[in-house]
Amino acid sequence: MIKTVRTALVGAVAAALIPLAMPSAAAEQPSTPGADFGRPLQPIDGFGFSEAFQRADLMRGAGGLTPEHRREVLDLLLNRRTGAGLSILRLGIGSSSDEVYDHMKSIQPTDPGGPDAPPRYEWDGKDGGQVWLAKEAKRYGVQRFYADAWSAPGYMKTNGTDANGGTLKPEWRRAYADYLVQYAKFYRQEGIRITDLGFTNEPDLATSYASMQFTPKEAADTVKAIGPAVRRAGIDLVCCDAAGWKQQAEYSAAIEADPAASRYVDTHTGHPYVTPSDQPLPTDRRTWMSEWSPNGTTWNEAWDDGTGYDGLAVAEAIHTTLADARASAYVYWFGASVGATRGLIQLDGADYHVSKRLWALAAYSRFVRPGAVRVAASAGAAAADGVKVTAFRNRDGGRVLEILNTGRKAVRTDFRVGGGKGVGDVYRTDETHSLSRVGRAVVRGGALDVELPPRALTTVVLP
Repeated sequence: MIKTVRTALVGAVAAALIPLAMPSAAAEQPSTPGADFGRPLQPIDGFGFSEAFQRADLMRGAGGLTPEHRREVLDLLLNRRTGAGLSILRLGIGSSSDEVYDHMKSIQPTDPGGPDAPPRYEWDGKDGGQVWLAKEAKRYGVQRFYADAWSAPGYMKTNGTDANGGTLKPEWRRAYADYLVQYAKFYRQEGIRITDLGFTNEPDLATSYASMQFTPKEAADTVKAIGPAVRRAGIDLVCCDAAGWKQQAEYSAAIEADPAASRYVDTHTGHPYVTPSDQPLPTDRRTWMSEWSPNGTTWNEAWDDGTGYDGLAVAEAIHTTLADARASAYVYWFGASVGATRGLIQLDGADYHVSKRLWALAAYSRFVRPGAVRVAASAGAAAADGVKVTAFRNRDGGRVLEILNTGRKAVRTDFRVGGGKGVGDVYRTDETHSLSRVGRAVVRGGALDVELPPRALTTVVLP
């Protein structure tokens, strides 16, 4: 994270990897408005959020949130019928020696006596509220738990602290691998299976909070040391969560250039804080946008106010990440936090407030489920009016169109969707609608007549 403000089709196709020689964006798109559900592109692993840095404890009530409101917040984030139905939870692996607010305590806060000494792990069964949240998420149906370390404990690093950058000492790499796997084992004994694990976050930055730097080559070398232990534990290794997408491309390129490293990285992950997620990463592995929220200094609930941190801005960012960067997952930063947060929800003592950012993400996450694939889609001539389209097919065959009209006037057009006849539902997200069902989608002769209000996201769900 940047802490200034802490800030598509089914079955076997869903397991396919994105080829290195990607077709151009124009080649992906049908020449007429609509979607070709027989032309699969990247698989979709899900949409998610994080409550690291003790935000999970706040959600549980440490800041005064009432039990009734706690359930409402959980429903907003995780309920598939009434909320966002988010399907990935990103957990923060602690590195601090204490657990004051905004720190994440390490499972081995003190040096056991060197990298070859027997480890002295500590586990409180809480992990800053993240164990509770993971259990709640699992009850809602979440199966993807992504644990990521911002830093190793200070004694494993060149600068002696978990903050302010520094890098992992080479002699500690194997012990650090065991440390990360032990974290996953602790969660396993709590009934949560960590599915994805990362050893670094934003290695291209040194920050005043937990941070650890690697050059692309150092990251590739560390992958080779950590990868075997993670693979033996049956967990997917991810790398490297660089702060910029273009910067992540450098890490991905270094890993792919090293055959011994590339075999261990299952998913390449990056953030679009420094540079946007608007082009594919140089890998044939899956890629995730694993953290982002827009910057800003005040709490904002608006859909479209031109600030760049409203709901429409988030909807555009999601579209770009899926359509242009061809990512398989979109993981937002905080689901809920306090103060001038760019989170989806603001926790305010016993109460809470909901932003339109939540509903921008929910329009995708509620209906595009893990195991879906994105398919070729085009706005055709409507693109000149600011219309952008992505389309997906779920494992059960259900089809989803996400149509974003960024223009200032309403557009009415026919979308070719195939399949002869069919009836589905239309949802709208804009200044006055929060993923509200506004009508039926009727397919006649393989075409769908759609009215697209200006500055709005229209979600069409078809059988």
